[in-house]
Amino acid sequence: MARKKRSCYSGIGGQAVLEGVMMKNGENYAVAVRKPDGEIEVELENYQGILHGSRIKEIPFIRGIFNFVDSLILGNKCLTFSASFYDEDEVPSKKNGASKENAEKIMMGVVTVISLVLAIGIFVVLPYYISSLFESFLRNHSLVAILEGGLRILIFILYVLAISLMKDIRRLFRYHGAEHKCINCIERGRALTVKNAMHSSRLHKRCGTSFIFFVLFISIILFFFIRVENPFERVILRILLMPVVAGISYELIRLAGRSDNIFVKILSAPGMLIQRLTTKEPDEDMVEVAIASVEAVFDWKAYLRENFGYDVDAMNEINEVKEVQDWQVEDD
Repeated sequence: MARKKRSCYSGIGGQAVLEGVMMKNGENYAVAVRKPDGEIEVELENYQGILHGSRIKEIPFIRGIFNFVDSLILGNKCLTFSASFYDEDEVPSKKNGASKENAEKIMMGVVTVISLVLAIGIFVVLPYYISSLFESFLRNHSLVAILEGGLRILIFILYVLAISLMKDIRRLFRYHGAEHKCINCIERGRALTVKNAMHSSRLHKRCGTSFIFFVLFISIILFFFIRVENPFERVILRILLMPVVAGISYELIRLAGRSDNIFVKILSAPGMLIQRLTTKEPDEDMVEVAIASVEAVFDWKAYLRENFGYDVDAMNEINEVKEVQDWQVEDD
């Protein structure tokens, strides 16, 4: 008898948005949002990303840089779409003019750049500045570098804890949990139902939170070897090395998503631990939204049949026949 797979990589990923979930499969993505009237709106679109078709995006340690930028652009776009349902002055529509569409693209670019600048300022420059204040006391470059790395992780955790005090962010974290539950459900070979998803884990090794931890961890290692004396040059080198850090971190997250060995589990453990802060248990309505997003871009029934030998439709037919037979026995 063949040993049943514990898990199998599906290739889909996503993120939580305001009152909804975005799921991406290849170049197709869907955003499912629970509207104020309780209905679920699903938007199916195609996003090819920057440098579409270029072989550069296939080169290991380089592709991660462009995938990271793509995720920021697409993420901001999906958040804007979901927020528009709760904006009294605007109703989302596919019938927007070309000028408005161009304006939205420009705005997405501006928001992405601002997000990157703020992230670099808070998680790269600020930890360096604080740790540099202790140089006269520690008088050891290695200790200062370790302190800087520890401060970087601490600032990130404090940042997550601070934003989690906001009601909207707490709901966003619950939708984040719903996203993970749906992916874990199908990757563990279970039919994608609300019941099965609710019993699945809200933590996932390919989560963006784990990616951020890898970025923080790899930066500690790389920045440890920066030995220039000029403080300004140290900051510039740290900023210039961030694409390298992102590229290495992307390869680690890819490895984590495709392997289940003990080394990968140990490597993923800290990121999974931090995910307990960025994901919360969803309710069934939230999982229902996440399922709608998955089904818009991913044939999970075919996936289960090909990877686990589990034919959902056939099993449903067998169960229906069994129910009819049970009813007949009761009538007799």
